[in-house]
Amino acid sequence: MQPTLRRAVLFALVATLSLAAPLLGRLAPAPFGPVAVATPFLAAAAAAYAVTEDRAVFEPLARPADLQSGRLFSLVSFSLAAAGLALAVAFGLPVRVFVAAALVVGYGHLGFVAARGYTTSVLARIGGFVLAGALAALAGGSLVEEAGTAYALAVPDAAYAFLVASGALAAGILRSVFKPRDDPLVLVSVALFCWLLADIAVFVAWVPLAVALAVTLLVGYISWALDAASVSGMLTGVLFGLLTVVLGGYGWFAALVAFFGGGALATKFRYDEKLDRGVAEESGGARTSGNVLGNSAAALAALLGFAAAARLPLSPYVFAFAFAGSVATALADTLSSEVGGVFDNVRLITTLERVPPGTDGGVTWQGELAGLAGATLVALIVGAAPSVPIALVEAPAVVAAGFVGMTVDSLLGALVEGGRIGNQTVNFLATLSGGVAGGLLALLL
Repeated sequence: MQPTLRRAVLFALVATLSLAAPLLGRLAPAPFGPVAVATPFLAAAAAAYAVTEDRAVFEPLARPADLQSGRLFSLVSFSLAAAGLALAVAFGLPVRVFVAAALVVGYGHLGFVAARGYTTSVLARIGGFVLAGALAALAGGSLVEEAGTAYALAVPDAAYAFLVASGALAAGILRSVFKPRDDPLVLVSVALFCWLLADIAVFVAWVPLAVALAVTLLVGYISWALDAASVSGMLTGVLFGLLTVVLGGYGWFAALVAFFGGGALATKFRYDEKLDRGVAEESGGARTSGNVLGNSAAALAALLGFAAAARLPLSPYVFAFAFAGSVATALADTLSSEVGGVFDNVRLITTLERVPPGTDGGVTWQGELAGLAGATLVALIVGAAPSVPIALVEAPAVVAAGFVGMTVDSLLGALVEGGRIGNQTVNFLATLSGGVAGGLLALLL
């Protein structure tokens, strides 16, 4: 067995210790249940720490960073992270979420390493991570459910599958960005993310979930195949799409597809000409996870607010407008930049003086019209969709929110972009502004 595969198996075995959580939690006195759940991981951390570089088993189990430190700190940190999550059970972390996160990351890494032995394709490797982690978590969740425990998450099987699919995709995104040594961070992040979804406790049925997965995976694969997104960007889009369909509905998803599809087409619009002018997107316009997050994080927050509105002081109606305003901003800004980039009559938005194409904060009337067209498209989609509580006559408010966000993006580009404030941060602040404008307009309506 190759060293990398041997190490991956070891991490998967440590993750498997999470399956003892229901039994240990039930056997221990009530106040000490979480401590009992954490005990196997603390023991694994202690055992790993005891393996020093003078032991024969050290080198076969050590990652490159461990060889420098002389200790199996990678395994120690992973075990301690799992132990910390086990203790979080005392604060409400459902055991099935804990088990799912541990198995997704532990077996996901095993799937990644196994796929790496057969292919050089980044998509296949990350796909192996997501698939292996999801299958292990689904199997482990079934065992935990059958064991029965006061800590078990009382959700239908389809809802648990939704948590697992979301967690596996989130872990795959993080793995595509981080290194194997960052597994503890990935583990904690996935657990907290799944805990948030479990706390929302939306109803999920098998058929809509299967359709949502099939549709989002298909759209994501097409975007990757057409070089409209990198692997990490594709996974991020698939995750956001899945959350949008399950937590919102197909109308919400259609608005998201309008942004991704419209943005991809606009990026390819006269691309060679924009490349010669020095205003084209890098990597052929393929969206990375950072680009997707910068343009969609505000919309995702609005979507989660919509799903959890029963616990919040604002109505779902406000969050729906915030989502629509954010997505309208994202498409308006993309179209404005990509279409405006092929014209020469560029003026700085703050002073209206002529500036070279590609200048941050530069606008053209052609780009502004294209941006308004993009915001209008999103407004019409959400206004016509039955699943979105926005009437068609209220579409102008969405267009206005998109225009506000697009203008904020240009202002931020002229005033603060550059240096420590990058384009992705500006995109996030602009879409956030569009979302806030949409929410405020909803309160006025």
